[in-house]
Amino acid sequence: MKDKSFAGNSAEPGKKSVVVGLDIGTTKIACFVGVKNEHGKIEIISQGKSESLGVKKGVVFNIHRTIQSIQSAIENTEQNCKEGNLKLSNVVVGIAGQHIKSMQTSDSYTRKNREEEISQADITTFVNNMYELVMNPGEEIITVIPQEYTVDGEQGIKEPVGMAGVRLEANFHIITGQVSNVKNIYNCVQKAGLEISEVILEPIASADAVLSDEEKEAGIVLVDIGGGTTDVAIFHDGIIRHTAVIPFGGNIVTQDIKTGCRILERHAERLKVKFGSALASESSDKEVVCIPGLRGQKSKEITVRNLASIIEARMVEIIEKVNNEIQNSGYAKEIIGGIVVTGGGSKLKHLTQLVEYLTGMDARIGYPNEHLANTNDEGLTSPIYSTGIGLVLKGFEKNSKPIEEQKEEPEKKGKFFEKVLRGVTGIFED
Repeated sequence: MKDKSFAGNSAEPGKKSVVVGLDIGTTKIACFVGVKNEHGKIEIISQGKSESLGVKKGVVFNIHRTIQSIQSAIENTEQNCKEGNLKLSNVVVGIAGQHIKSMQTSDSYTRKNREEEISQADITTFVNNMYELVMNPGEEIITVIPQEYTVDGEQGIKEPVGMAGVRLEANFHIITGQVSNVKNIYNCVQKAGLEISEVILEPIASADAVLSDEEKEAGIVLVDIGGGTTDVAIFHDGIIRHTAVIPFGGNIVTQDIKTGCRILERHAERLKVKFGSALASESSDKEVVCIPGLRGQKSKEITVRNLASIIEARMVEIIEKVNNEIQNSGYAKEIIGGIVVTGGGSKLKHLTQLVEYLTGMDARIGYPNEHLANTNDEGLTSPIYSTGIGLVLKGFEKNSKPIEEQKEEPEKKGKFFEKVLRGVTGIFED
């Protein structure tokens, strides 16, 4: 059988358009391959994962181990493809970590050609100008997200292309990060034998996987509880209004159990997954779990309620930090849709009840099959995979043109990515 070589945004000419999403997380590295079927819906045709051995809280701390983990996830994905032999080359990569920050700003742009209508080139120039803002040493702008535009004093315009006007003003949501951390991600992916076609902020990708357009319009909060961090994204009027990264996730809950029960980390993780609950009041104090002791030592016992008490204390802290972000965003009163919790940490029993109690908002678990064709595939319905599937969805949104057109008119990714790519190239030339 002939090998099918899948690039990041398309396959062979005349074939289905393809996007590969790579989620480099703290606990796992997950890869998903998506195609558009004959009805225009996105279908995941292959997936794979590996244990993440070189990443903590979204930041690479061991280059060699991270490269190995990426390669393992890619190989697993290629082997799992049901549509023939698969060879991956280009990927859409998610970026997160406690170094990620966001800010709101506004600016204006005066068009040179006053006779013609506003074009996409005008908007692209305006957005790219924002990458020139001066940041703190070591920080660079990763993404510039335009919000409402004002055209010659007319406010609240979402799509100014095609309008007549001279002076453009806009509010921007700007996401920044540490240059060294982003360079390390590029370095690892390229040394694993892959090319990066897009870099997407992970909470934005997760939001695409689990939220509907109607929810984004109404106003909603996405809370993605990963292994090392908890990502927050707030939407209103269909626009992302606020993003934040909280430096706590599921791993710190495991550490609390390990310390509180004085047991091995792997036993603590199993306890959390199998018997864990975010509400001690909903757990039994009569149900006892036995934990194997070390060699020559007696086994230990813990009640399910005491286990839940340890978990609840940390989850309360995380949710209170999420609530602080909601209040500080200025959109607390505009959120009609409540809170959607996703990620591996969302699998804790009774978590939505705790979220509702602490925030006063409705809450539900977000499953990443909102926009997929194969929604009945049990392997894709876990909240653990929200970011990876969201990266595929976001990749299609940004790279929907055939490969020939992409070559003729390469997409502008902003000056930050040009700098990073130059830096990575320099690493390999050395």
